[in-house]
Amino acid sequence: MPLPRGAAALLLLLSAPAARAQPDPASPFLSAHCLGCHSGDKAKGGFRADRLTADLNDASNRERWRDATERVRSGEMPPAGRPQPPAAASAEFVAQVEKADAARRAATGRVPLRRLNRLEYERTVCDLLGVELDLREYLPPDAAANGFDTNSGGQHVSSFLMERYLDAAEAALAVAVSNSPKAPPVVNKRLSLTDERHVKVTTEKVFRHTDDGLVMFSSSAWQAVTLSQFYPPDRGRYRFRITASAVQSDKPVSFRVDAGPMLMGTKNRHVGYFDAPPGKAVTIEFTEAIEARNTIRILPYGLASAQAVHKVGADAYDGPGLLIHHVEVTGPLHDAWPPASHRRLFGDLPQAPTPTRRDRVEVTSKAPEADAERLVRDFAARAFRRPIAVADVRAFVALAKRRLQEGASFEQAVRAGFAGVLCSPKFLYLHEQPGRLDDHALAARLSYFLTTSTPDSELLALAAAGKLDDPAVLRVQTDRLVRGPQSAAFVESFVGQWLGLRDLDSTEPSHILYPEYDHALRVAMQREAELFFAAVLADDLPLTNFVASEFTILNSRLARHYGVPGVDGWDFRRVRLPADSHRGGVPTMAAVLKVTANGTSTSPVIRGAWVADRILGVPPPKPPPDIPAVEPDIRGATTIREQLAKHRSVASCAACHAKIDPAGFALESFDVIGGYREFYRTTGRGQPVTLDGRRMPYLRGPRVDPADVLPDGARFADIDELKHLLLRDKDALTRALAVKLVTYGTGGPPEPADRAELAAVVARVRDQGYGFRALVHAIVQSTLFREK
Repeated sequence: MPLPRGAAALLLLLSAPAARAQPDPASPFLSAHCLGCHSGDKAKGGFRADRLTADLNDASNRERWRDATERVRSGEMPPAGRPQPPAAASAEFVAQVEKADAARRAATGRVPLRRLNRLEYERTVCDLLGVELDLREYLPPDAAANGFDTNSGGQHVSSFLMERYLDAAEAALAVAVSNSPKAPPVVNKRLSLTDERHVKVTTEKVFRHTDDGLVMFSSSAWQAVTLSQFYPPDRGRYRFRITASAVQSDKPVSFRVDAGPMLMGTKNRHVGYFDAPPGKAVTIEFTEAIEARNTIRILPYGLASAQAVHKVGADAYDGPGLLIHHVEVTGPLHDAWPPASHRRLFGDLPQAPTPTRRDRVEVTSKAPEADAERLVRDFAARAFRRPIAVADVRAFVALAKRRLQEGASFEQAVRAGFAGVLCSPKFLYLHEQPGRLDDHALAARLSYFLTTSTPDSELLALAAAGKLDDPAVLRVQTDRLVRGPQSAAFVESFVGQWLGLRDLDSTEPSHILYPEYDHALRVAMQREAELFFAAVLADDLPLTNFVASEFTILNSRLARHYGVPGVDGWDFRRVRLPADSHRGGVPTMAAVLKVTANGTSTSPVIRGAWVADRILGVPPPKPPPDIPAVEPDIRGATTIREQLAKHRSVASCAACHAKIDPAGFALESFDVIGGYREFYRTTGRGQPVTLDGRRMPYLRGPRVDPADVLPDGARFADIDELKHLLLRDKDALTRALAVKLVTYGTGGPPEPADRAELAAVVARVRDQGYGFRALVHAIVQSTLFREK
């Protein structure tokens, strides 16, 4: 069979050392041992060796070459029964491919050029301009590669995307630049909910009016009270002070605050949950960015339904309630005028009324072209995260000057230049050269890794002085960023992708099977995972806590869900778990258990694959295309184990399922919303269930069987025993998490050539007791992080 053109081209590249010009022996190796089975439409295993090309910069082609060499290296290919090549021939073939790949890495680096994702773009623009604005809504969702949207392998650019970048940039500049001649008047009001429109017109007797304020007894959504006395004409940051207390209760009463237009069909934003203690009034204070003609609303949590209260009337009702004494609002808050965001862009240049509107001002200049060039150049220097040359800003300066020549005002022309900078490749992409990163590239990589935003002034100053490359300085800066407030964005972004929490709202649990699920539980689920991750990082606890831990971070809502006593109020705190809780570690967190289930049923396959990928770092292969999925039986006729037994009897499925399913069976002890269970819930055949004197809408189904056996023969009875088995190989757990962090933080996963460096990272962490922050330091100090 003649060698295919693509494979022949690569083999010519591989087999041409300086001492010889003729391609040999790699070409005969493929011809003799690979192409007979792996070519044409009926290629075995779906692997087409005849489609391999010489372009190792193509990620998918490169992965096929690596797959081929790994199978040859391990002796898996050629398979038993086929002619076997001499060991030296196999070794030379593998060496030639690796040599070509090493040449590719030396020329281009391990990680291709990557751009900012939506979150990074929003945070960078907002930090650069000094504004608060949701810019992600302007941009299409980011595609993920290797599990993260920071990876260049999943990033694409189109004319549509560039148009959206321009829209986002112009929206941000419109907020940053002030065209008002004076600061908007400050609202300073003290409001009583007894004066709200909804309270006055409702016919349901769910509110009690007192001399101290309004008592709310119902948690029904339609009885939330919107602050209709406050619909400000100007956007900005407003300070809210809500004075509240719990009545007729010996425990705190929580309440929810949302912000937004509060109109039908509009999107409102969740501000947070807060606690009102019994007996004594407290004042909860927070500041929030409020758009013009937006407001807030208040809704108690965990109280009675409106029907229950109305039945006896609020004045006679003796259940717990929330007393809102008053609400104070102050804003918009500005230290000076024009605001700091305006001065960042235009400095102290004067403003003058526009020709058409005397109530509107624009920035003016006596030397418009010179000032336009200076302002655009200064802005680009901050935006591009490194020193700039004249050529770097020539196009944006030219754009501003051309707008001036076309008759645009000075401010309009300069804003066009600013918008161009915010859409330019030098802003959108992290520019890194092959080999060792220079100080500015290192500053950007470190900052986007640990804060998801542009380097701050301290990092930029160290980079400019050439000091950041010093390992001791780099360690200090890593600690500073980890402990700083901006690390919360890293926690949210990494945890959201590593654990899959961005999919928390992708399914809605059945209200029949899981009537206890509510918004407060959903919020608490996510916060537990984020706060736990942050605590392990801040305290440098062993990363084995992610598998099994004696503590977690709970509030009353999640503690009630977990059956952990003694936790009151909305505030989260570190709680030592009871020995029989079956909790501890991320696989048993409610948020993880929810995203690995659908709204009605669980699957050991999905949860087992999640553990294999996210915790053990060995993602299972995709199932064969001709094998049907297991359909859940929510009526309780068969258990998932019985259904999978038939599925696993297929020879092509058995090998993978033996590795995937055991962890999934252990996690069957947890339902769709992460509640611990001994029996399945069903809607068909089963026994009635009564809880707190109330008949539940679901039935008790078959008993859960969480026991299974690992591929190495180790047996376990439940999730607790499985955790201990997983902890046997701490190095493997460390390596798996290291790969995730490197993939997220550098824009691409480690490659086979990085095995030794990855092993060195694991060894350094092992020597420090497997501390999680020690792992972050080891990664940042490694060549994986410090080289492109």
